[in-house]
Parts: sequence; C-alpha cells; structure tokens
Amino acid sequence: MQAPAPLSIANRPLPAARGFITDLVGLAQSVPLFPVDRMMPLTEVAAARSTAAVRVGWAAVFLKAYACVAADMPPLRSWLVRRSIWGLPPRLATASQSVASVAINRTDAGDDRLFFARLPHPESRSLADIQQFLDRSVAAPLEEVFSRQLQLESLPGLLRRAVLWANINSASPKRCTRIGTFSLSTLAGLGASNHGHPTICTTSLSFAPLEADGRCRVTLICDHRVLDGATAARALEALEAMLCGPIVAELQSLTPAPLEMVAADDREAAA
Repeated sequence: MQAPAPLSIANRPLPAARGFITDLVGLAQSVPLFPVDRMMPLTEVAAARSTAAVRVGWAAVFLKAYACVAADMPPLRSWLVRRSIWGLPPRLATASQSVASVAINRTDAGDDRLFFARLPHPESRSLADIQQFLDRSVAAPLEEVFSRQLQLESLPGLLRRAVLWANINSASPKRCTRIGTFSLSTLAGLGASNHGHPTICTTSLSFAPLEADGRCRVTLICDHRVLDGATAARALEALEAMLCGPIVAELQSLTPAPLEMVAADDREAAA
C-alpha cells in the first residue's frame, strides 16, 4: 500500500475581492442586527409569475414589493449617521426614495465573487424593467456594471476601509447610491436560505425557497439603532399585502416591454 503524500498547505495573498468583503463584514460587526421572520402564503404570486408574458424572477418581485412598502414607511429609508470623529452626536437621516442594493454572485476566473448592484427608486419601475436590470447585473461584463466596486477593491486596505466608513456614515444623497437604503440577498435559487447575513444597510430582505404548500419564509434583518421589532413585523405584514395585491395584479397584466425602453433604463441604472 502506497503511503499518502505529506500534508501541504498552499498560501496566497488575500484577493482584493475578498479583502473588500472582509472590510464590509468588519464594519457590519458594529451594527446591532436582529432578524424578523414571517411565513407568507405566496401561491397566488407563484401562479401569476408562471403565467406572466415576461419572465420575472422572485428577486425582482420582492425587490419592487419591499420598495413600495418602504415608500410608506420612512424608517425603512433611514440610517444612523455616526459623527464621532467630529465629537458630534449621531443623527438619523432619511432618504426621500429607496435605493436597492442587490447582492449578486458572479464567477470570475473560476472564483465566486460577491458584487452589489444599486437600483434607484425600484418602487416606480415595472417588474419587467427590474428583471432586465438584474439580468444585466448577472451577465454583463464586470467592468460595465460594477466599475465603482472594482475601483474600490483596488485601493489599499486602510484607504478602502476609510472610504467605506465615510460612505456608510454620510448624510449625503450619495450615500444612498453608494450603499443603498436597503439590501436584498437570497440563496433561494440554490435551494437554501440566508436569514442571518451581515449588512451595512438599515434593513436587508431575504427569502427562502417556496415550500410545498406555497408558503415562503421571508426574513427582514434590521439595525436596532434605527427601528424595533414591531416596525419590522408591520413592514413584513405590509410586504405580504403588497405581494398578494398590487404585485399579483401587475404580473397578471404584464406584457413584453419595448426594447428601446429597456435599453434606456439599463443606461440609467449604469450611470
């Protein structure tokens, strides 16, 4: 019997992409997050999706529905601004509209990489437009859709962390376009759920795969400094009503969007 080869370990520098995620997770550790779950009966939504004239994924459905809820609930568009470096007390900032930050998994040179696609005012977009945005984020060249994140990844670690901290704690409208007012992250397409992930947004929405009876566990991860569990529970209740009402109605009336309209929205999202 041949002896096994000696144990060996391969070492390599931490890739810039992993360094970026490490910095984000480190910053998220200072955020007191808590999850709130709600089981939602979504059989009617699933049926409307299956018969829609245009393919619309669950991520697009939840993205628009939650943005519509946030339009009526200012805490979901708010964030804590820490100004400790100036010796000033923290403040609460509230954006006039939502900017979604969607976690996108891409494979680059054989490695899985995590990117964040920003979509402004999703509540005023059609489901077809949102789906086109997500498709482009998944398939278009990285340099076209994630140029800003690639630039940030290339910075030295100390400078990158300083930029991230400044963006997170900014009260400027640019904070929304660079960080987002809420995020969406899901592994439902892979048959799994992630209802405890870190986030630097005030809220992060996640959903599990549909169960056999048509129910879906939907999780809202929240920053306790900005909102409490009761607000999160009411947001999930409103989300279920939005999904089973206006979203179903839009899916049932969905028709293919003109190509020129889709192209114009893609250019706006990439700007």
